[in-house]
Amino acid sequence: MEFSRRRLLANSGWATGGLLIPDIAFAANPVIPEATIAARGTAPVIPKKVNRLFNTRPVIDQPNDLQFAANGDLWVLDQKNPNAVFTVNPQTGAVISSVVTESLHGSGITYGNGAWFITSTKVAEGYPSTLKVDPRTGKTLGKWETPGWGIYGSYLTRTRQPGDLPLESGGHGVKWAGNGQYWLATPAGGKLYLINAEQGTVARSIQAPTIRTHGIALEGDYIWCAGSDEAEIYKLRMSDGGIVGKVVLDKKADPSLHGLDIKDGVLWYCDAAQGWVCSLT
Repeated sequence: MEFSRRRLLANSGWATGGLLIPDIAFAANPVIPEATIAARGTAPVIPKKVNRLFNTRPVIDQPNDLQFAANGDLWVLDQKNPNAVFTVNPQTGAVISSVVTESLHGSGITYGNGAWFITSTKVAEGYPSTLKVDPRTGKTLGKWETPGWGIYGSYLTRTRQPGDLPLESGGHGVKWAGNGQYWLATPAGGKLYLINAEQGTVARSIQAPTIRTHGIALEGDYIWCAGSDEAEIYKLRMSDGGIVGKVVLDKKADPSLHGLDIKDGVLWYCDAAQGWVCSLT
């Protein structure tokens, strides 16, 4: 569902606050096609063991996404406001440094063009945005409205209370794709978007495997995409979103599934609910 006023603004290229609204600017209650749901159910299971590597609490309260740095360090995005990015030794879990950003309830982090790109899933005013952030200072270098932002799931029946952030939700997982672009998962839009990083515009999109997509990781011609409600990670063809396999976690026994990345062929994920960082082998 898309609203005509938002569509009109998108077509005209203007938005409140001077932000350029991408092709899809507002969505609500996305519907996953029956064929996609069926493909989820029949996708081959890729056996993996969950390894609890370390717990980030109390220093990192709500680790919501992960990104490996080129030197092997691990960046962890804490969604507790104000959002900070922590540089962590992935072997020990020791915090090396931290930088506070302007993101609120952030759900995704990646690195490209010399900067972090962070999905500010919530905002105090305006629309949910993706931020280009200076890793040294946390300063916002650029800001673009996140495509597909809107309302989904339990937010559809909630009532905003005084002092609460808006119910509208923006991007979740984000990972750098190269060539000045990144992939982005936005639950309310029901899509995974390939974004032109410095313009914030949509190059193309593929069908999301589920509504509450979270972390994503890129491996060759495939995207690994976390489905938090299902506690499953789907392996998608980058070309068309086709589901070719899935990793199934134990919803009761394993840490919850939020952020995701891949290093040397090994998937890593984090649990914002209890602070765990895990690998899958």
